[in-house]
Amino acid sequence: MMKKLSVNLGKGLLSALLSASLMLGLSQVARADRVKDLVSVAGVRENQLVGYGLVVGLSGTGDQTSQAPFTVQSIKNMLSGFGIRVPDNVNPQLKNVAAVTVHANLPPFAKPGQTIDITVSSIGNAASLRGGSLLMAPLMGADGQVYAIAQGSLLVGGLGASGNDGSRVTVNIPSAGRIPNGATVERAAPSTMAANGEIMLNLKKPDFTTAHRLAQEINSKFGAGTASALDSASVKVLGPSNPDRSVTFISLLESLEITPAEAGAKVVVNSRTGTIVIGGNVRVMPAAVTHGSLTVSISENLNVSQPQPFSRGGTTVVTPESSIEVTESGSRMFLLDAGVTLEEIVKAINSVGAAPGDLVAILEALDQAGALRAELVVI
Repeated sequence: MMKKLSVNLGKGLLSALLSASLMLGLSQVARADRVKDLVSVAGVRENQLVGYGLVVGLSGTGDQTSQAPFTVQSIKNMLSGFGIRVPDNVNPQLKNVAAVTVHANLPPFAKPGQTIDITVSSIGNAASLRGGSLLMAPLMGADGQVYAIAQGSLLVGGLGASGNDGSRVTVNIPSAGRIPNGATVERAAPSTMAANGEIMLNLKKPDFTTAHRLAQEINSKFGAGTASALDSASVKVLGPSNPDRSVTFISLLESLEITPAEAGAKVVVNSRTGTIVIGGNVRVMPAAVTHGSLTVSISENLNVSQPQPFSRGGTTVVTPESSIEVTESGSRMFLLDAGVTLEEIVKAINSVGAAPGDLVAILEALDQAGALRAELVVI
């Protein structure tokens, strides 16, 4: 199975990494992968939970209530639940409280009483959550039901410090933290796994060939008609109608091994980081490429103009002088034959002295000319 090559745009490193990775990929024989690494079982999924709460016990780094009035409102509502009424004309200036959002992922088949990790993030203008404790906060799912209750002391990896002159130093993000095992599951999420004995296997990377091979492998092990490929992403499997045996049957399915289809030819360019990923199946049609670079240099000089000796009325002045120079390096043309490999493409481009950044422009030009037999993806 051809490996993909990840290249960070460094001029000397580009060719070495591409050639070495290509040779490594060619030297390895395609091997089978476990089904559990290629598919996910429909109905076995995480569910996102979110909630709102208050972090207390901060050392003067909480919300400024004048700019975050909802923090004061939350405090008043909480105190009213304990029978304490704050007068309407009183606006507490609390610097040790921060309003936060709490979010977590509810694992599949999580049962009441189990604990999950949570992340706490400030939604006001709190400077830091370090040293704070989250008060009891319900976590709700997309259906509005409460599935967990969160509470505990925060672990904050960030640090912030400021001086009286306005100088400030911040390390990482002090306005967010985590609480390991900070929420207790109160309700199990509904599951539709193996409904009516039908198990749906969804490929993590949809591919018609891989789906066909998966269905064939299951039928060869468990009998004809057990599995059928519905599309490039889903394979329906007829499992046992008894729910107690579904776990054993899925375990047997996950232990099967198949050889997934080779990925389509792609060239992925990250315009922000300058990273290029070129698939090993990339080919080009016959094309001729020329490369050259134009350099424009502009320099500014200041000259001094003085009057002649013994002259009358003259003054010394400064006169600017601009110098513009245009140079163009010699360009060479190279020819790409039909069906050349990735290694040959990189060698040909490097032979004309193209900088790694120019490789992107050359690949785009080949794609526009219809010579690049691959999908060019720019992210």
